[in-house]
Amino acid sequence: MQLASRVYDADSISAVQELYHSSGWTDGLPIVPPTADAVEACLDWAMMPPDQLIGIEPVRGLAITAEKLAINAVMAGCLPMHFPVVVTAWMAMMQDEFLMHGATASTGGCAVLVVLNGPIRLELGASGTFNALGNSDRATAVIGRAVRLCLINLMDVRPGVIDRSTLGHPGKFSYCLAEDEEDSSWLPLAEQRGVPKGASSVTVMAAGAPRQLMNEWTTRPEEILETFAAEMRANLRHYSIHPGNYALIIPKQLREHLQAAGWTKTDIAQFIHERARIHRREWAEVGKGAVVRDRGDSVYPAMESPDQLLVVAAGGPAGGFGAVIPPWLGNKSHAVTLPLGVCIDCEPPKK
Repeated sequence: MQLASRVYDADSISAVQELYHSSGWTDGLPIVPPTADAVEACLDWAMMPPDQLIGIEPVRGLAITAEKLAINAVMAGCLPMHFPVVVTAWMAMMQDEFLMHGATASTGGCAVLVVLNGPIRLELGASGTFNALGNSDRATAVIGRAVRLCLINLMDVRPGVIDRSTLGHPGKFSYCLAEDEEDSSWLPLAEQRGVPKGASSVTVMAAGAPRQLMNEWTTRPEEILETFAAEMRANLRHYSIHPGNYALIIPKQLREHLQAAGWTKTDIAQFIHERARIHRREWAEVGKGAVVRDRGDSVYPAMESPDQLLVVAAGGPAGGFGAVIPPWLGNKSHAVTLPLGVCIDCEPPKK
């Protein structure tokens, strides 16, 4: 296996860190040295030659190869078994509908949310329970970080360069979680989005920071979900009225009330679609009256259809908490779901 990347010599692990930090090749945290052996191990696991083309970024036309992804995956702390997930996440991000350039260059400061479904979660030890949106386990931490390091080093998505974020949020270090499929009667997110049952898959979404909420005072599905809808209405008022993908993270305590009442993810999405909407005149209440003009009675839903809602079963077993994860800028970017190990450009060109 012949790697094409430049090789650097360093006398110590400290020298490696200083080389990478001074060159701007990190996210500010220490990295794992991407030795040739470690990079080759990732490529061997995924059965990819170094020069295999993973895809071409649609806007800037930059080619992404397996070797370059593997280098950054090692830097992030990935083991070879994590690498296929990183590859699939990048294949999904390079789809036209995801609009990677816009999402990563915008002043809006979103991050790439990665959701894991299927057997791969168990194989990697990815936890969908305690601290699901935090430092819950090794797999989700390093996979999410690998996505960011690849953006930095392959797309020049550095703060002040391509990345023009005004604020950003902590998910730009790592923003990856696994769905808790074993403790839920709901269809997994990927299966809802067309992936065959039992297949491992990755969903990516250009996402804002999670907005945590709580309701421990009711067991009625409508009242529980109204708490989520209210948070989405707040996002429509405070951030953007453009409809798009939202993600709801529903932990066990609230999930059990919904499931006990027979509510499916489809039922949840339909309810939220009807309730998460505002009138344009409400913008005047939050200092945006200048844009209301004569359209105060216009209604703006958070989603164009219930299908745009991503409902994820995840979180610890106790506590009436949940989270709403808003989109970057509505339909400018769409969530993409891909199964692992599937070629998306294998069909012959149409004549």
